[in-house]
Amino acid sequence: MPPLVPPVVPPGSLNRCAQPVLPLDGGLLLRPWLDTDAADVARVFRDPAIRRWHLRGADSDQEAGEWIVRWRRDWADEKAAHWAVAGADGGLLGRVSLQSLVLYGGQAEIAYWTAPEARGRGVCSRAVARASHWALHEVGFHRVELGHSTANPASCRIADKNGYALEGTRRSALLHADGWHDMHLHARVREAD
Repeated sequence: MPPLVPPVVPPGSLNRCAQPVLPLDGGLLLRPWLDTDAADVARVFRDPAIRRWHLRGADSDQEAGEWIVRWRRDWADEKAAHWAVAGADGGLLGRVSLQSLVLYGGQAEIAYWTAPEARGRGVCSRAVARASHWALHEVGFHRVELGHSTANPASCRIADKNGYALEGTRRSALLHADGWHDMHLHARVREAD
């Protein structure tokens, strides 16, 4: 069957080159993950706040290293784009990713976390802004969704600050360690920017 509409993001357009490094203000940057980041990822995932909002933990440097291998493979397979948020000194400050990529329909989901020592400095908001701009205006995705627990007001502030309109609440949508959570669904659409 021939397609009735062209792909929004043509397959092969992401992985035809290396994952980009995206500069942020203040000397920060989004960069692909390195094997040497594994110990920092494992350290961050020992933080109770990170563990509260995530479904999986990294209990060792080896496990975190396996995640990094998978994150790089996701780029090659055009499934996701995962970046380390790095400081001017190269230290790990957080993570931002575009995942659940639907190239044909031009859709993605953004996710993020911030290392405990980097919280409250606007690092996450700047990373989300840069990754969102890249997806919508440099690559050409049509829609980027952002979901978070309704019990996580910090994530709601990130969404609001970055122009992700609240579209509704998905009731009892995601199981966390402390039980089922209602989830806010926010989104940005390219034409609305």
